[in-house]
Amino acid sequence: MSGLQTWKLTLAYDGTDFRGWQVQPDAPTIQGELQSALGRITGETPLPQGSGRTDAGVHALAQVASFALRAPIPAANLQRALNRTLPAAIRVLAAETMPEGFHARHSAKAKTYEYRIFRGEICPPFLARYVYACPWPMEETALDAAAGVFWGEHDFASFAASDPDLAARRSAAENDEGEIAGTVRRIFSSAWERHATAEGELLVYRVRGNGFLHHMVRNLVGTMLDVARGHLELREIAEILAARNRSAAGPTAPARGLFLHSVEYEE
Repeated sequence: MSGLQTWKLTLAYDGTDFRGWQVQPDAPTIQGELQSALGRITGETPLPQGSGRTDAGVHALAQVASFALRAPIPAANLQRALNRTLPAAIRVLAAETMPEGFHARHSAKAKTYEYRIFRGEICPPFLARYVYACPWPMEETALDAAAGVFWGEHDFASFAASDPDLAARRSAAENDEGEIAGTVRRIFSSAWERHATAEGELLVYRVRGNGFLHHMVRNLVGTMLDVARGHLELREIAEILAARNRSAAGPTAPARGLFLHSVEYEE
C-alpha cells in the first residue's frame, strides 16, 4: 500500500509478568504493549507480527517483530521513543526499515531456542525467574545422548501440546512459532552446554530448527530430563517419536527456563 514503510524490530523481554506474545483481552502481553506504545508515539496502531508466539512466562533474547507505518520517523528515533514508552521488561535492541514483503514470521528461515537449568542445591532468588532449578541427581551424559537423537528431520507430534483449549483456537496444523503445516520439523542442531557459576552449574539446552510446534522445546527438555533421571531409557525416545502421541513423551518443562535466542533470515 502506497505510503507505508515496513519495519523490523529486534526485541528482548522478560516474559515473567506477561501472558505471552499474543494480544489477549484484559491481560498484559508483549504484542499488546508494543502496539500500544506505537500508538502513543506515532498515532498509528498496527498489530506487530512476531517471529513466534512465545507463551506466558517465556523470555526472548532476540524476538523479531514486523509492522508497517506511515509516519516518516528515523529508525534511531523510533527505537529511542519505544524504549522510553515500553515497560522496562521490554527493550527494543534494534529498529530498521525493510523491503516490502518482509514478515517476521513468514520470512524466517530458522530459529534457535535456549532452555536453562540450574543445578545448584539452592537456586539464587535473583536467578529463579529465568531457570528451572533441578537439584536432584541426574546422569548428564544421558542428556547429551538424548539431545543427539533429535538432530535431523522428524515428526514431532509426540512433543506438541495437546491442550484442548489450544486446539479450539487454532488448527492442528498451525504451530506456535511459525506456519509450517503438519508436525514434521528439521532440527539443525541440538545440544547441551555447561556453564560454571558461583552458585552452581548452569545447564543450557540450545536447539536450532526450521520451526517448532507449540510447547515442543519444553516437552523435549522434560523428556530428556526423564532420561537423565533414569525414568526413561535412551532407546525409548525413538519409540516416542514413532508413537506420534503426546502422552508417550515426558512432562512439559516450566516456561521460566525457556528463551527465544535468535531468528534467522536470508540476506
